[in-house]
Amino acid sequence: MEILKNELINKIKILKETVWEAKITEATLTRWLNNFCGRCMEDENEKIHALYLLSQFLYFGNREMRELLKALYRDLYKYPIIADIRKKNGDTLDMHFLTLKFEEELRNTRFLGVGNPSESGTHLLYYFRQENALPKNLFIHTHHIFKRSSDRGLLEIRFPEVNRYVFIDDLCGSGSQAIEYSKDIVEDLKRLDSSCCVSYFSIFAVKNGLKEVRSKTKFDSVETIFELDETYECFNPNSRYFVNADSAIEISRASAICSHYGQELWPAWPLGYKNGQLLIGFYHNVPDNTLPVIWNDNNVFGKKWIPIFKRYPKIY
Repeated sequence: MEILKNELINKIKILKETVWEAKITEATLTRWLNNFCGRCMEDENEKIHALYLLSQFLYFGNREMRELLKALYRDLYKYPIIADIRKKNGDTLDMHFLTLKFEEELRNTRFLGVGNPSESGTHLLYYFRQENALPKNLFIHTHHIFKRSSDRGLLEIRFPEVNRYVFIDDLCGSGSQAIEYSKDIVEDLKRLDSSCCVSYFSIFAVKNGLKEVRSKTKFDSVETIFELDETYECFNPNSRYFVNADSAIEISRASAICSHYGQELWPAWPLGYKNGQLLIGFYHNVPDNTLPVIWNDNNVFGKKWIPIFKRYPKIY
């Protein structure tokens, strides 16, 4: 057991110095490990399973997120539009013509973040604009979509020339936020102009969350760069995280530990929002679909839990 523990600590040291952008110190790691104090099972067994889960954590830093934002623009927005232009024009290969037509489509597009200006979807627009060399006028806040007519006070579309709206998000977990957006904004938009195209693009998306958004919203297109299937659920029978685990690491024990402490950290969702069971985090935040033992800082048994990757929750 001691050999495995040292191997895991060494792996984590390499991860924090390379992939994790040095966000974690040895002191933080020690304090986080000390959260696991033998309340579920023997102390060392808890710690070894905690270390194993941490060694499997998927972290996406600033550089990786910027590359993914380029891929989102290229693969989900630009290439499909160009393919559609070609199809409507006899499969032309005239690059000058295609460029002009695409630029026309781009001028009549507006990009928006999911959430208010302080949330991660909107935060990512800054990097999205930089990485794809897009002009500032193509980006608006959601409250700029509509206006009230001066004479009768009726809701109108502010920019009638715009025929495409693209909502950008970092993660589609359960899909609940995108569904809310559809009810609050997209349904009005489609009612006022049924011909406009409204898309929801996320960098990451849980497979079931995508299914929910596609079936319960008015978005014309719901796509992602990185789809998280059931194998990304930590304690799913098909979990990818325990396929090559040492014999001392058991999925049932890891699940019991995370459920036990998670029940204290977040009684409603001890394994992450809507039972997300994710092991994923970004340089700018950790989604609440990730296991609470990773990010939560509530009190557990009268003592404050020390997170290993802190989450900055929304305060309403």
